[in-house]
Formats: sequence, structure tokens, C-alpha cells
Amino acid sequence: MMDQYRKGWAFRYLREAKAELEAAQKMPYMAPGLLLEAIRKARNAIYYSIGEPAFIENLLRDEIIKQPQTNDTVLKFLIDLESTVEALSHIEEVNSDAMMKQADTLVNVATEFVETLTQEKYQ
Repeated sequence: MMDQYRKGWAFRYLREAKAELEAAQKMPYMAPGLLLEAIRKARNAIYYSIGEPAFIENLLRDEIIKQPQTNDTVLKFLIDLESTVEALSHIEEVNSDAMMKQADTLVNVATEFVETLTQEKYQ
């Protein structure tokens, strides 16, 4: 069961991720930075819904270098999520439409993830 502190942070990061997406749609000239922030905040919402983000980041760093890697699907998802965030943060030439779709998908996945773990619907 998730405590109120982590639940509050998870929902806060979801709200902020969705706000960043809306801002990116309204201000295309600022879209790359806003979309990257939306993706990071969606990731943080997922991390808070699972546990302490610092612990999860350490776990993922250890798992990425471990050979062979785990067969756990949730851990693989988190590793792929972290890789995506890292890759997108280093892209110099951004296709805003493609990044918008990725960010939107990730925010929706994060919403479903958090709702499942909190057993509450996001407003």
C-alpha cells in the first residue's frame, strides 16, 4: 500500500506532466524543453508510485550494468523508460511531432501505472 506522501507526489508529477504537454502544444517554439520536462515528470510519477525515487534510480543503475539483466517485466520497463529519457535529453535536432506523441504516450502510461498502484483515478 502506498502512503499519502508518495501518492501526493505521484499525482503532483502527473498534473505537472500534463500541464507541460498542454504548454508544448500551445507554444511550439518551446516544445522540445517542455516535452522533455513532461517525460521526466511522468517518470517521476511512476517512481513515486513504486517507492523512493532515489532508491529506484540506484536500483536501475545497478541493474543496467548487471549481466545478465533481469527477466522482471516491471524492472525492464523502468530500464527502458530511463533509457528513453536519457536518449531524448541528448537529442540535438528534435522532431516535435514525434516527441509530442512519445511524451503523450508516456504520460498516459504513467497515469495508468499510478492509478493502478494507488487504486485511485486521476482527475
